[in-house]
Amino acid sequence: QVQLVESGGGLVQPGGSLRLSCAASGSIVSINDMGWYRQVPGKQRELVARITSGSATNYADPVKGRFTISRDNARNTVYLQMNSLKPEDTAVYYCNAEIRVYTSTYPFVQPRDYWGQGTQVTVSS
Repeated sequence: QVQLVESGGGLVQPGGSLRLSCAASGSIVSINDMGWYRQVPGKQRELVARITSGSATNYADPVKGRFTISRDNARNTVYLQMNSLKPEDTAVYYCNAEIRVYTSTYPFVQPRDYWGQGTQVTVSS
């Protein structure tokens, strides 16, 4: 069983900063890409940032220059440093990871997609 547990959300004033963390645990062989997505009520979940196992990154245009994604492979953890926050950044933020896990059938190791439970980020004065 694999779990992604997020932390670090909260209420912040415009222009402020927050740092989100997401730790993966369980029967993990290795982790491929990791990423952050966000969703507001009535809208589809959208990509915020992704990072490969080799630490190559890509960002959605609205967050470029303000957000930084990073990972600690030894801790199976991905981070999202969010600076210069705007009210339009308000959303539930979800962690995502493609994780290679052990399976009971051949080939006994397969990649699977996992999501965290989400953490609320509210930017308001």
